[in-house]
Amino acid sequence: MIRTLLPAYAAALESRYELTGPELFEAERRQVADALPARRAEYATVRRAARACLAELGVPPAALVRGVDGAPRWPAGTVGSLTHCLGYRAAAVARTRDADGLGIDAEPCAPLPARVLARVTSAAERAHLDELGAAGADVPWCRLLFSAKEAYYKVWYPATGCWLGFDDAEVLIEPGRGSGTFVVRPVSGGARRARRADAAFDPVATGFPALCGRWAVGAGVVVTALTAPTGSLPRPAQAGRTATGTLRRAQ
Repeated sequence: MIRTLLPAYAAALESRYELTGPELFEAERRQVADALPARRAEYATVRRAARACLAELGVPPAALVRGVDGAPRWPAGTVGSLTHCLGYRAAAVARTRDADGLGIDAEPCAPLPARVLARVTSAAERAHLDELGAAGADVPWCRLLFSAKEAYYKVWYPATGCWLGFDDAEVLIEPGRGSGTFVVRPVSGGARRARRADAAFDPVATGFPALCGRWAVGAGVVVTALTAPTGSLPRPAQAGRTATGTLRRAQ
């Protein structure tokens, strides 16, 4: 399912079960040495899937170690994304000659709890969800919206190195029968921005673009994916000229 959501230049692999294969790199084993067995298996599976994607692109296997921010570090010349939820694991990778960024996300095919929905959506998004609900109840639209924001963040953070709140982006979903498209765009004036240490931060001032993605629902999961073609994201030198919301590379 994930491969159908991405451009032809991206390699992607999903699995409904834990993958066996080559042992993890030592640096990877150290990261999950104290984790529960289920977590270690999940961690290993998405990395084995990622290395299969890298191999498809002709890139040698490499350790995909989490940085201090929790995001995996990809080999030079590549961008990628990992995701997992109950009963689903996936990885996707592209070369930087084709994409500035890539984000995928998978979530259980079930509505968000009401308290979570209120935290991750704007008033405009909740009105949009009401419209989508009237169009059809076979898709958990609120979970799809949440997943789209997660996929967008996986492109945003590696490019900027700065945090993005749920109220710093808005999603517009184009409905379909089991699949469709969506757009995520940065917005100014998030209601919860006062909680940030840098309350003046303005994601729109960064010049970071709206991105179009695709979604699908099937076999108990909601999956979203989006890519930023090469040259579409602002470079740090460009972003540094903005008054607020300066972009900086993650270290």
